[in-house]
Parts: sequence; structure tokens; C-alpha cells
Amino acid sequence: MAQLDDTSGYLIAPDPTSTRLTRSVQGTDQNGNPSELHVVEERPLTIFLNNREIVTAMTIGDYPKYLALGFLKNQGMLANGEDVTGVDYDEELETVVVRTASTTTFEDKLQKKTRTSGCAVGTVFGDMMEGVENVRLPDTPVKTSDLYALAAHINRTPSLYLTAGAIHGTVLCQGNRPLVYMEDVGRHNAVDKIAGWMLSENVSAADKTLYTTGRLTSEMVIKTALMGIPTLASRSGFTAWGVEIANQVGLTLIGRMKGQRFVCLSGEHRLIRDADPSQIADEPRKSGRKAG
Repeated sequence: MAQLDDTSGYLIAPDPTSTRLTRSVQGTDQNGNPSELHVVEERPLTIFLNNREIVTAMTIGDYPKYLALGFLKNQGMLANGEDVTGVDYDEELETVVVRTASTTTFEDKLQKKTRTSGCAVGTVFGDMMEGVENVRLPDTPVKTSDLYALAAHINRTPSLYLTAGAIHGTVLCQGNRPLVYMEDVGRHNAVDKIAGWMLSENVSAADKTLYTTGRLTSEMVIKTALMGIPTLASRSGFTAWGVEIANQVGLTLIGRMKGQRFVCLSGEHRLIRDADPSQIADEPRKSGRKAG
């Protein structure tokens, strides 16, 4: 088995050694013996847009500025081309204030919240489908050799998930290279951090893939589509609405990606099958579950 030390090529990689992100707790095991575990920290982060409080999110506490920017962008509260004049983080008050040059109007959105199926209970303001109707993603081809290479690389990357569990990871990728790997207690937070990084660095989405450890729900599909990323892949499964929206916006949607196996439920025409699955190291199937 490959060693879990493959952080090569990343612009941002997880830091499972950070003492701020986990805490040691004492317990007992099934036999009553003492057991020490490292568990993930949860911290509140309150996000302001100019002088208006928007939401308080539970997060592990890393990259708060990216999380705030990405959350506001994915909620449609920062328009394309919005002039962000400042992003101020106060660690003591656990707040981020995003400031814009123009006056923002989002009161109607604040009146309507949708609690999503995401772990740690994500919240979407306003109509979940707002803006999705006009999304048409670029027809970017996807090599299966790149998908297999990404999965192998990401699975060898040291992470908080491997250290402490109870967390989700999302990775922004280009071709066969993972670029930015974010983790959080909710996969929606991890995606928002990536969106915030892309906004800060003015990174194009048209040639990117988003890889996540979590389920391919409607929320994940909508966020990916609104970010302009044409491919979304996961080790986990799908929801019916997630698949429906993916087909609507032209998103290549690939799930249950473990070892040599995966299932594509949207965007099949974009796949370039340039890898022989029989040459890829497989993972054992779980008992009591159907193949696929």
C-alpha cells in the first residue's frame, strides 16, 4: 500500500498536524479500556456582507476568508464582477466582514431559507434553483485516465479525515492534477472555500473538475454548476434530484468511484475512455451491497 504522503502538486493541501483543527479526548473502547482520540474541532463563524449579518456557520476554522467569499458567491449575494474592497477576519470575535464598493440588495433572499441535506445542515438562501436555469456548462472532455489518477492521488493525501474522521473533503482539480484540497464538517463549507479561493485568485473554472468525498446531492450539483465547473466526481452515490439537475445544466456527473469502478449518470458523451479498468487496482466491494 502506498504511503499517505502524497501532497505533491497541491497549491493548498490539508494540514492534519495542525493542533488548532483537532482536539485530543479521552474515552473507553468496547472492552472498557482507556482510549484516546483526536476529534475535529467545530467553531462558529459569523459572516457579514458590508454591515449586514448573513449567517453563522459551524466550521473547522481554517481559511475563514475563503469560506465567507465562497458562501456569498454561491448564494448569489456577490454578483459576477462585484468589486470586493475588503475581507476582514477577526479571530477573537469569530467573524468575517466582506465589503463591496457598491450597495448590495439581498433582503428578499434572507427571508427565505432552505435547509439542505448536507452534513452539518447546510443552508441555502432564496430559491435553490435561482440562476441554474440559465447555466450551460462548457463541453469539456474528461479522460478516464485522469479520473483514475486523481482518485489515486487524493486517496494517498494526508488529511483530517484519515486522522480524525467526521469530516468531508472537496478537491479542485485540473486534468490529472489536484490543486486545492479543502476539508470541513459540511461538504458545502469545503466547496465554498474552494469557490472563495477561485474568486480571490481569479481562477477559470472551464477546465476544472471538482472531486468530493460526499454524496452527489442537489446542493452539490447546484454549487458546482454555479461555479462554472463542468465535471463533478465522488466516491459516494447520487440523489435523483442531483442527477436531474446535472442533466439539465450539462454537468458530467460521476459517482461511486472506487478503484476501477465508477458510474456516470450525466455527461457520458464527454468521457474519453483512454484507460483500461482492468489495469487499475480495485477496492474490495462491501458485503450486502449490489455492484456498481
